[in-house]
Amino acid sequence: MKTINQKLIASIMLFVATAFLFTSCKRENLDDNMRSAEDNALAEVNFSDAQSIADEAASGNMSSYKAENSDGILSNCATITNDTLSDPRVLTIDFGDVNCTCNDGRQRRGTIIVTYTGPYREPGHVHTITFDNYFVNDNQVLGTKTVTNNGYNDNGNLYYSIEVDGSIIRANDEGTITYVSSREREWIEGESTPQWSDDEYLVTGNASGTNSEGGSFTATITSALRRTVACHQFVSGTAEVVPANRPTRYIDFGDGSCDNQATVTVNGHEHIIQLH
Repeated sequence: MKTINQKLIASIMLFVATAFLFTSCKRENLDDNMRSAEDNALAEVNFSDAQSIADEAASGNMSSYKAENSDGILSNCATITNDTLSDPRVLTIDFGDVNCTCNDGRQRRGTIIVTYTGPYREPGHVHTITFDNYFVNDNQVLGTKTVTNNGYNDNGNLYYSIEVDGSIIRANDEGTITYVSSREREWIEGESTPQWSDDEYLVTGNASGTNSEGGSFTATITSALRRTVACHQFVSGTAEVVPANRPTRYIDFGDGSCDNQATVTVNGHEHIIQLH
């Protein structure tokens, strides 16, 4: 009887250990699965964010958008220089060498550089955004973003082609995201007014890259992402992210409310991710 009990106890212990190992592996896989969705969203937000900052800086009304109660992103620690005599013209937004808390609550340092050929609203206008030692919440943003004004579409709205070839080095040695995207950006609100704070856009297109753990992914916007300048985030729209050899991740950016969250659905299970 004593031998049987020992065998029974050993079997139970083996079962428990195996179950724990399976659960741990399953949880680890889940974390890996979410990484592509999180990293794609991080890249989407930061490269879109750079565009919004360029729009604010180009508006010229520095006293308005640098106020602490401003709907914009920039704060008083940003130094803006606009060289209109060079060809192409050069706009720089310098946040300094140490982290600066901007109006959207994010920490920034380094410089955004915008070269441009003419007025943003003028069809045929091209501007290119690059970065010099630029960080957002200690994530370093690198690469190039090129924006071309295509004129007015069938809806009577200005729309832009946007190409990104970039990367993000995540804070705390959490790896590097590579990101290449091709987008269209439709200006649906605010184009007829001089201020930038009422601007709203719809973004469509696709992207591909590798997540910060080295896994490849593709991403497609399935319902146009809506970006309001006053919110600093995408407030609605959906996208699909497909990591290599894994099921599709469905991302929902919300119902129009301004928050910093998105819902990711994997195999019918919902998960909330933070938009940094």
